[in-house]
Amino acid sequence: MDLLEDAPGSNAHEFTVSELSGAVKRSLEDQFGRVRVRGEIGRVSRPSSGHIYFDLKDDRSVLAAVTWKGQAAKLAQRPEEGMEVIATGRITTFPGQSKYQLIVDQIEPAGLGALMAMLEKRRQALASEGLFDEARKRPLPSLPRVIGVVTSPSGAVIRDILHRLRDRFPTRVLIWPVAVQGEGCAPQVAAAIRGFNDLAEGGPIPRPDLLIVARGGGSLEDLWGFNEEAVVRAAAESRIPLISAVGHETDTTLIDFASDRRAPTPTAAAEMAVPVLAELSARLAESQARLTRCANVHVERPRQRLRDLSRALGRPAALTEGARQRLDLWAGRLDPALHGLVRTRRHQLAVRPMPVALLRRFTDRKGHALHGLELRLDSAATRRMERRRDRMAAMGERLDASLARVMTTTRRAITQQDQRLSDLTRRLEQAVQRAIRNRDQAIQRVDRLRLSLGYKETLKRGFVVVHGPEGVVTSAQTARQLPQADLEFADGRVTVRPEGAPKPARKTKLPEQKSLF
Repeated sequence: MDLLEDAPGSNAHEFTVSELSGAVKRSLEDQFGRVRVRGEIGRVSRPSSGHIYFDLKDDRSVLAAVTWKGQAAKLAQRPEEGMEVIATGRITTFPGQSKYQLIVDQIEPAGLGALMAMLEKRRQALASEGLFDEARKRPLPSLPRVIGVVTSPSGAVIRDILHRLRDRFPTRVLIWPVAVQGEGCAPQVAAAIRGFNDLAEGGPIPRPDLLIVARGGGSLEDLWGFNEEAVVRAAAESRIPLISAVGHETDTTLIDFASDRRAPTPTAAAEMAVPVLAELSARLAESQARLTRCANVHVERPRQRLRDLSRALGRPAALTEGARQRLDLWAGRLDPALHGLVRTRRHQLAVRPMPVALLRRFTDRKGHALHGLELRLDSAATRRMERRRDRMAAMGERLDASLARVMTTTRRAITQQDQRLSDLTRRLEQAVQRAIRNRDQAIQRVDRLRLSLGYKETLKRGFVVVHGPEGVVTSAQTARQLPQADLEFADGRVTVRPEGAPKPARKTKLPEQKSLF
């Protein structure tokens, strides 16, 4: 009977699954037999069994291919992803998965893969427009308040990013859900990047300070949406700094060249986005300590200089010590000299008497000269003291002005550093408060889940828990053997005796014994 013959009605022949699969396999092998297929190698898998599984594809179709362990060692060309080859083998089916495949026993290279050639041509064209220039790339913000993530909301990528952000520095995250594979991937990703950039500052939805475009690893076909020109241009035109975290470390897409920073994995992108809160707190404490030390140095240095200058000026008493010592020396010599002069003059007068008029003129002249010297001495001492006083006053004014300038500069530096420290402290407190609120909300959700899953809520819906002497009773047979049981309701417990349960044994009263004494 022809398998393709349509036999309507209840008299149609019924085939088993194995019969139908065997017939399809024989038809396919008889029709094609040994064939040569040209195509590009897609995903390659080498399990521990030694077999090699890979895909042969062109721009419209994919053909599964396999090389068994014994033949794989004899291949002149090992299959690698992206190679365009001519594979020789036979067509057969694999009934376990209802698919057909090519058993390959020979592979010949046929040139560079079409997808790889297309990718390289597109990369060169976009690079010639300057979309990949380093001068276009912007630095990442040191402490972003809002981070926008473009990825699939149901994959493990977003969970890894959120987990790492919570561990390092909790911040607000906006997720733009997109398809990360297939035909809708490229337009959705490009629209998400432009959508985040179009958000207004201070609007109901906060505009992100940083964007992360993330996807897990995959084959070249899976990641092809991130090689599309629309995605690359949207990333290059983004006014918000962008991190690309597409695929694993060995995967490279065109969005990696257009983004401001490439991360080897989505988790690494989260690490690039925010610093570690503990390290930031340590740096803040260190900066505060350095600021305090700097302020102390700015105050102590002028004070020490003032002390040094004051020591250089000397004591006022030291200025007159030398003159006072000389005065004491001459005063001790003056009295003997006067007595000697008097004796000499007296002797001269005794030998040769001096006329009275001449003596009077001599004494008058010496008296006038002495009076003039006295007047000159007073005025010279006064002028000298005034000059010393003016010099000391001018030096004091210069010291006061210098100290005032130093103190003004120090106060201004301390005010600026204090303002910066206050801003950093305020931002740190806000971040800590956000982290505390998030943890509190998570604890409340877990507590609500605990209450909803607890047996107390079940009791409120009319259920009862039966307690026996040895714990909770879970079977009717055990309950019948108990003398009594406690029924726990939502509002309390009730003690009952099961039907047919043995009555508790009464205590027999012993007869009273009479005393023999």
